[in-house]
This record gives sequence, C-alpha cells and structure tokens, in this order.
Amino acid sequence: MGKFLGGLVVGLILFPLLAAIYFLGGFAPAAVSDHPFPLEPLIAGGALHARISREAPKRDLSSFAPADMVAGAQAYRRGCAGCHGLPEQTPGFPEPKMYPSPPLLFTPDGYVTDDPVGMTYWKIKNGIRLSGMPSFGTVLKDDEMWQIAALLASADKLPAEAIDVLKQPLSLPPSNSTPGASAKGAAPSGGTPKP
Repeated sequence: MGKFLGGLVVGLILFPLLAAIYFLGGFAPAAVSDHPFPLEPLIAGGALHARISREAPKRDLSSFAPADMVAGAQAYRRGCAGCHGLPEQTPGFPEPKMYPSPPLLFTPDGYVTDDPVGMTYWKIKNGIRLSGMPSFGTVLKDDEMWQIAALLASADKLPAEAIDVLKQPLSLPPSNSTPGASAKGAAPSGGTPKP
C-alpha cells in the first residue's frame, strides 16, 4: 500500500511538472506545420461534433428556393471562397498554410452535402476554435448564413444561376499602398492635394 501511495504522489507531482516543462519549454507543437498532438484530432473532433449535435438548429433544405442559393453564392464569394474555393477553380493567388487546412467545399472530398444544413449554419455562425474558421455571427445577417449553409448542402446539385455566380473568377482586393508608389499629389494632413 505504501508503494502505491508513493507512486500516486510522485505521479501527481511528476506528471504536471513534466507537462509544464513540455508546454512552457517550447516543445509542444504550436506552428501550423507541426504534427498534431497524439489524439488531438480525436479529442478536438469529438468535442466539436458533440457541441454541434447539441446546438445546431434544425431546418429542412427543401425550404430554400433557388433565389436563396443565388444569394448564398454571392455571400459565399465575398466571405468564404478565399479559403474554401470555388467550383472547378483553383486559387489564382498563393494562400497561407493553415492547420487544419480548410476544406475545398466544392470538391467531392470537401463536400458537406451529407451534413444537415443546420450543422453548416452553426459552423458559419460560431466558427471553429483553433482551426482558423472565424465566426461570421456578427458579420453576416442570419438569412445570409442560412443561404450559404443551404448552398453548401446543395453543392453537388446547384441551380444554374448559383453556379454562374460561383464560376466568376476571384480577384485580389486592391492594395492600399503600392510598393514604389510616389506620394506626389497626396494632401498633407488638413491640406489640399498638390498637382
């Protein structure tokens, strides 16, 4: 019994001490390119699935009209396409590496067509912690989030109008400053532009 209690005490002290050294000493995987912790996908995925299953609202996909799909395609292009891609298109600009990598939602490997539309809505509204997926709950209107969720739930059978919107090429946002650009013509603070 004494050995058991001694082992228990050592374990209660040694395990937290080694964990602190591992995390605070910079040995834990923290960079995007690092391998995941053992069991990380299982633990994080299980917690996410349980939370979504408990909280995702229920709505039938058949309640969305083709006009909703077109509106969803427009909203998707503005906020989602940069990370999640468009049908039959590859990004025209380099994307930063993310862990986990965002799924390309218009490819068979990335489809969420078998997920309930409420599940995708939940992900759009709440985001996914530690994945790079932001919450759009304060950025998009509720209808827009539902329309995007319906669009993605129908990604393999979209109406032609929605596909036309999605097939337009993406472009990079204009830069506020161009390298090597001259400040000529810029107005000094509170002044008027110079010719």
